[in-house]
Amino acid sequence: MRLLIVEDEKRLAVSLAKGLTAEGFAVDVVHDGLEGLHLAGQGGYDLVVLDIMLPGMNGYRVCAALRAAGHDVPILMLTAKDGEYDEAEGLDTGADDYLTKPFSYVVLVARIRALLRRRGGGSASPVLTAGTLRLDTAARRVHRGEDEVTLTAKEFAVLEQLAVRAGEVVSKADILERVWDFAYDGDPNIVEVYISTLRRKLGAAAIRTVRGAGYRLEAR
Repeated sequence: MRLLIVEDEKRLAVSLAKGLTAEGFAVDVVHDGLEGLHLAGQGGYDLVVLDIMLPGMNGYRVCAALRAAGHDVPILMLTAKDGEYDEAEGLDTGADDYLTKPFSYVVLVARIRALLRRRGGGSASPVLTAGTLRLDTAARRVHRGEDEVTLTAKEFAVLEQLAVRAGEVVSKADILERVWDFAYDGDPNIVEVYISTLRRKLGAAAIRTVRGAGYRLEAR
């Protein structure tokens, strides 16, 4: 699946491209609205991640121009703005979805996969298993054996990062980068808080701390 990122914040664009490449996508990045319109207009992309505030041509105009030219590629808009008016304007120009900065990487990937599934170009989200633990990443539900475990969105996101690499050590930095906002500069020990909460809900032995390295989800 080929994605085009049109984002003028270069640090954010590089982080997005790095993460999405690790998810298995082929990613191109441009930092200007006119260049984004040119590349997207050539076709060949399965989805466009489009910032609104861009040099050259803003995201609203890029989106409207693509739709006027008959391109139906899914467009996920990113913006530092918020409010119903901004969202409505973005959707009225033909965007398929809208995400306000700062955002969670996990939410971004979930929105991208949902748009690709809606288009028929992406496979359904998998069910992740580790022993008796089962995560349905499409329905965002967790079961331990026959019992459902209720998690908050953030708890689920942390657990998902451990489950996709079940049996491997996942570093605190990895979890922070993929679950928290890209702009997050708070206490990194927030990860430990969520790990502690997950242990209370799943059992103390479910997640093991590997000193100096990170955390490992055990298959039990």
